[in-house]
Amino acid sequence: GTDYEDNQLRFSMLCQAALEAPRILNLNSCEYFSGPYGEDVVFIANDWHTALLPCYLKSMYKSKGMYETAKVVYCIHNIAYQGRFSFSDFSLLNLPDAFRSSFDFIDG
Repeated sequence: GTDYEDNQLRFSMLCQAALEAPRILNLNSCEYFSGPYGEDVVFIANDWHTALLPCYLKSMYKSKGMYETAKVVYCIHNIAYQGRFSFSDFSLLNLPDAFRSSFDFIDG
C-alpha cells in the first residue's frame, strides 16, 4: 500500500495519546485495583509508528517531573519500513528543535 500524506501527524497523535492514557483512563478494573495506572509503567513502542513516543516522554513529561520511573522498550519489526518524512513537517510534531538532529539519517 501507500502511505497517507499525514501519517506523521496520525502517529504523532497516537504516541501522545498513549502517554496520556495510563495517567487518566481506568485501564484495569478488579477488586484489588481500579483507576488509572499512574506513572509507573513500561511503554512498548513498535516500529516507526510509535518511534516518537520516547521523544515525547523525554520532552513533555520527564522534563516536568512526570513519568520519572517510566521505561520504554522499542522494537523494530521491519527495518524496510522506516517512516521517513520531510523535515518541513518537523514543526508539526510538537517537539523541541533540539530533537530535530535526532531524525536526520542522511549523511552530507
